[in-house]
Amino acid sequence: MSTEPTFARGPAVSALYRYPVKGLTPDALEQVLLTAGETLPLDRAWAIENGPGRFDEANPRHVPKINFLMLMRDEKLATFTSRFDEGTRTLEILRAGRQVCRGDLTTKAGRTIIEQFLAAYMEASLRGPPRIVSSPGHSISDVAAKCLHIINLASVRELERDIGRPVDPLRFRPNIVLTGLPPWVELGWAGKSLVVADTRLSVFKRTDRCAATNVDPATGKRDMDIPAVLARRFGHMDFGVYARVETGGSIAVGASVTVETGAPG
Repeated sequence: MSTEPTFARGPAVSALYRYPVKGLTPDALEQVLLTAGETLPLDRAWAIENGPGRFDEANPRHVPKINFLMLMRDEKLATFTSRFDEGTRTLEILRAGRQVCRGDLTTKAGRTIIEQFLAAYMEASLRGPPRIVSSPGHSISDVAAKCLHIINLASVRELERDIGRPVDPLRFRPNIVLTGLPPWVELGWAGKSLVVADTRLSVFKRTDRCAATNVDPATGKRDMDIPAVLARRFGHMDFGVYARVETGGSIAVGASVTVETGAPG
């Protein structure tokens, strides 16, 4: 489970993550430059089609996540670790700390190396040969809007009390983790703005959780039923929120956060 860092009193950014390849290991970042109307740079820039799919790289559109390898259905993805080198766009995959394949995601040869590994390792989950897809400027996210996913660490801690076990915040695939807030307060943020350093984020939707949260990101085991716990406690399965970048700028771990009552415009 992630360790909660200590910051100055008040709401702050506890962690930043991007997911270069949908469904694989995130990169933990210390600082990131956000652009208005865009996702976190290189977030879900690549995805792995599960056999012949509907994603058109020449004319990218949002397609349902069922077209791709993903933790909701393909928990075996969590049994290896991926490392992404931003400078070279190279993806390295490791099992038990040892490299099993490595390839440049921008070249056909590099993608083929990784696809061949996945074809063998994920064989039981595949509907056909896996294919790594991408399109410049497109984020292959679960939602059509270009946005960030935000969770509240205090809500994770409250969920731990309900379940009686530690809950890794990475089960929720966040881009931004916040600390210094009351638990569950984020569920009332739709229509509000978050000011983080010199950026402004506009919250527009709560996140309806799926079975992917039941998978331990460290082991790949389905060892919880988080949506059911949320449904019993609240009558819904929402955890976390989506927000658009209204005003771009640089944010960093430790940056203070202010919640405003109304979104701009």
